[in-house]
Amino acid sequence: MPITTLDPKSALIIIDLQNGIAASPVVHPAQDIIARSNALAAAFRARGLPVVIVRVTKAPGGRTDSGVMDLSQAPAGFSEIVPELDQAADDIHISKHSFGAFGTTDLEDQLRARGVTQVVITGISTSIGVESTARHAFDRGFNVTLPIDAMTDRNAAAHNASIAHIFPRLAETGTTEELLALLEGQPG
Repeated sequence: MPITTLDPKSALIIIDLQNGIAASPVVHPAQDIIARSNALAAAFRARGLPVVIVRVTKAPGGRTDSGVMDLSQAPAGFSEIVPELDQAADDIHISKHSFGAFGTTDLEDQLRARGVTQVVITGISTSIGVESTARHAFDRGFNVTLPIDAMTDRNAAAHNASIAHIFPRLAETGTTEELLALLEGQPG
Protein backbone atom coordinates (compact mmCIF):
# COMPACT_ATOMS: atom_id res chain seq x y z
CA MET A 1 0.00 0.00 0.00
CA PRO A 2 1.46 3.41 -0.85
CA ILE A 3 2.25 5.92 1.87
CA THR A 4 -0.86 8.02 2.45
CA THR A 5 -0.15 9.98 5.60
CA LEU A 6 2.00 10.40 8.67
CA ASP A 7 0.36 10.69 12.06
CA PRO A 8 1.15 13.91 13.95
CA LYS A 9 2.95 11.76 16.54
CA SER A 10 5.25 9.60 14.41
CA ALA A 11 8.72 8.32 15.29
CA LEU A 12 11.63 7.22 13.12
CA ILE A 13 13.30 3.94 14.15
CA ILE A 14 16.75 3.31 12.65
CA ILE A 15 17.79 -0.34 12.90
CA ASP A 16 21.35 -1.62 13.37
CA LEU A 17 23.37 0.99 11.48
CA GLN A 18 26.39 -0.09 13.46
CA ASN A 19 29.95 -0.82 12.42
CA GLY A 20 29.82 -4.62 12.32
CA ILE A 21 26.55 -4.81 10.41
CA ALA A 22 27.00 -1.88 8.01
CA ALA A 23 30.39 -3.31 6.99
CA SER A 24 28.90 -6.64 5.88
CA PRO A 25 28.19 -7.27 2.19
CA VAL A 26 24.65 -6.07 1.41
CA VAL A 27 22.33 -5.82 -1.60
CA HIS A 28 22.17 -2.00 -1.63
CA PRO A 29 25.16 0.03 -0.40
CA ALA A 30 25.06 0.72 3.33
CA GLN A 31 26.20 4.30 2.66
CA ASP A 32 22.95 4.92 0.73
CA ILE A 33 20.89 3.55 3.62
CA ILE A 34 22.80 5.73 6.08
CA ALA A 35 22.30 8.83 3.89
CA ARG A 36 18.55 8.23 3.56
CA SER A 37 18.22 7.53 7.29
CA ASN A 38 20.09 10.79 7.98
CA ALA A 39 17.74 12.72 5.69
CA LEU A 40 14.68 11.29 7.44
CA ALA A 41 16.18 11.84 10.90
CA ALA A 42 16.88 15.50 10.12
CA ALA A 43 13.29 15.98 8.93
CA PHE A 44 11.85 14.23 12.00
CA ARG A 45 14.03 16.27 14.37
CA ALA A 46 13.10 19.54 12.60
CA ARG A 47 9.45 18.78 13.44
CA GLY A 48 10.14 17.75 17.03
CA LEU A 49 9.41 14.08 16.28
CA PRO A 50 11.37 11.32 18.02
CA VAL A 51 14.29 9.53 16.39
CA VAL A 52 15.19 6.11 17.78
CA ILE A 53 18.63 4.64 17.11
CA VAL A 54 18.77 0.90 17.69
CA ARG A 55 21.78 -1.37 17.90
CA VAL A 56 22.16 -5.03 18.74
CA THR A 57 24.56 -5.67 21.61
CA LYS A 58 23.76 -9.29 22.39
CA ALA A 59 22.40 -11.99 20.13
CA PRO A 60 19.13 -13.73 20.88
CA GLY A 61 19.47 -17.19 22.36
CA GLY A 62 18.42 -20.48 20.88
CA ARG A 63 19.78 -22.92 18.34
CA THR A 64 19.37 -22.40 14.61
CA ASP A 65 20.49 -24.22 11.46
CA SER A 66 22.90 -21.36 10.75
CA GLY A 67 24.44 -21.47 14.20
CA VAL A 68 24.27 -19.06 17.09
CA MET A 69 25.53 -15.56 16.52
CA ASP A 70 27.99 -14.93 19.34
CA LEU A 71 28.57 -11.19 19.69
CA SER A 72 31.04 -11.76 22.51
CA GLN A 73 33.42 -12.92 19.77
CA ALA A 74 32.75 -9.89 17.55
CA PRO A 75 35.59 -7.48 16.82
CA ALA A 76 35.98 -4.37 18.99
CA GLY A 77 33.58 -1.63 17.91
CA PHE A 78 31.15 -4.06 16.24
CA SER A 79 28.11 -2.67 18.09
CA GLU A 80 29.07 1.01 17.86
CA ILE A 81 26.83 3.20 15.68
CA VAL A 82 28.53 4.10 12.39
CA PRO A 83 30.12 7.54 12.61
CA GLU A 84 28.34 8.62 9.40
CA LEU A 85 24.95 8.41 11.13
CA ASP A 86 24.04 11.82 12.51
CA GLN A 87 22.90 11.71 16.12
CA ALA A 88 21.29 14.31 18.36
CA ALA A 89 21.34 14.65 22.12
CA ASP A 90 17.62 13.92 22.45
CA ASP A 91 17.59 10.80 20.25
CA ILE A 92 16.35 7.66 21.96
CA HIS A 93 19.08 5.01 22.06
CA ILE A 94 18.03 1.38 22.32
CA SER A 95 20.34 -1.60 22.81
CA LYS A 96 18.56 -4.83 21.92
CA HIS A 97 19.23 -8.50 22.52
CA SER A 98 16.79 -9.71 19.88
CA PHE A 99 16.18 -9.39 16.17
CA GLY A 100 13.45 -6.77 16.60
CA ALA A 101 13.66 -3.57 18.61
CA PHE A 102 10.62 -4.24 20.80
CA GLY A 103 11.17 -7.71 22.26
CA THR A 104 13.97 -7.11 24.77
CA THR A 105 13.75 -3.35 25.30
CA ASP A 106 11.50 -0.66 26.73
CA LEU A 107 10.94 0.87 23.28
CA GLU A 108 7.16 0.52 23.39
CA ASP A 109 6.99 2.29 26.76
CA GLN A 110 9.21 5.11 25.51
CA LEU A 111 7.10 5.61 22.38
CA ARG A 112 3.79 5.45 24.27
CA ALA A 113 5.09 8.01 26.81
CA ARG A 114 5.65 10.39 23.88
CA GLY A 115 2.19 9.71 22.41
CA VAL A 116 3.61 8.02 19.30
CA THR A 117 1.02 6.27 17.12
CA GLN A 118 3.08 5.62 13.98
CA VAL A 119 6.59 4.37 13.33
CA VAL A 120 8.79 4.69 10.26
CA ILE A 121 11.52 2.05 10.13
CA THR A 122 14.83 2.06 8.23
CA GLY A 123 18.07 0.10 8.48
CA ILE A 124 19.81 -3.22 8.07
CA SER A 125 18.70 -5.90 7.58
CA THR A 126 15.40 -5.85 5.78
CA SER A 127 14.42 -9.46 6.49
CA ILE A 128 15.64 -9.60 10.08
CA GLY A 129 15.87 -6.42 12.17
CA VAL A 130 13.57 -4.22 10.07
CA GLU A 131 10.95 -6.91 9.48
CA SER A 132 10.98 -8.11 13.11
CA THR A 133 10.57 -4.55 14.37
CA ALA A 134 7.78 -3.87 11.86
CA ARG A 135 5.93 -7.06 12.84
CA HIS A 136 6.14 -6.23 16.54
CA ALA A 137 5.11 -2.59 15.99
CA PHE A 138 2.09 -3.72 13.97
CA ASP A 139 1.16 -6.30 16.64
CA ARG A 140 1.32 -3.54 19.26
CA GLY A 141 -1.12 -1.35 17.32
CA PHE A 142 1.28 1.18 15.80
CA ASN A 143 0.75 2.36 12.24
CA VAL A 144 3.87 1.26 10.35
CA THR A 145 5.55 2.93 7.38
CA LEU A 146 8.51 1.44 5.55
CA PRO A 147 10.66 3.45 3.12
CA ILE A 148 11.98 0.51 1.13
CA ASP A 149 14.89 2.47 -0.36
CA ALA A 150 16.19 3.11 3.19
CA MET A 151 16.85 -0.54 4.02
CA THR A 152 19.01 -3.35 2.75
CA ASP A 153 19.89 -6.96 3.47
CA ARG A 154 22.73 -9.43 3.01
CA ASN A 155 20.42 -11.64 0.94
CA ALA A 156 18.66 -10.27 -2.17
CA ALA A 157 15.95 -12.96 -2.15
CA ALA A 158 15.15 -12.33 1.53
CA HIS A 159 15.13 -8.55 0.97
CA ASN A 160 12.77 -8.87 -1.99
CA ALA A 161 10.50 -11.38 -0.22
CA SER A 162 10.05 -9.04 2.74
CA ILE A 163 9.20 -6.13 0.46
CA ALA A 164 6.89 -8.08 -1.86
CA HIS A 165 5.13 -10.45 0.53
CA ILE A 166 5.46 -9.39 4.17
CA PHE A 167 5.53 -5.60 4.25
CA PRO A 168 2.24 -5.04 2.38
CA ARG A 169 0.49 -6.95 5.17
CA LEU A 170 2.05 -4.82 7.93
CA ALA A 171 2.60 -1.36 6.57
CA GLU A 172 2.40 1.33 3.98
CA THR A 173 5.52 1.27 1.85
CA GLY A 174 7.15 3.85 -0.36
CA THR A 175 10.32 5.87 -0.72
CA THR A 176 12.34 8.26 1.38
CA GLU A 177 11.39 11.09 -0.99
CA GLU A 178 7.67 10.38 -0.49
CA LEU A 179 8.13 10.50 3.28
CA LEU A 180 10.15 13.70 3.11
CA ALA A 181 7.38 15.28 1.02
CA LEU A 182 4.80 14.29 3.65
CA LEU A 183 6.99 15.67 6.41
CA GLU A 184 7.27 18.98 4.52
CA GLY A 185 3.54 19.40 5.01
CA GLN A 186 3.72 18.92 8.78
CA PRO A 187 4.31 21.78 11.19
CA GLY A 188 7.89 22.12 12.35
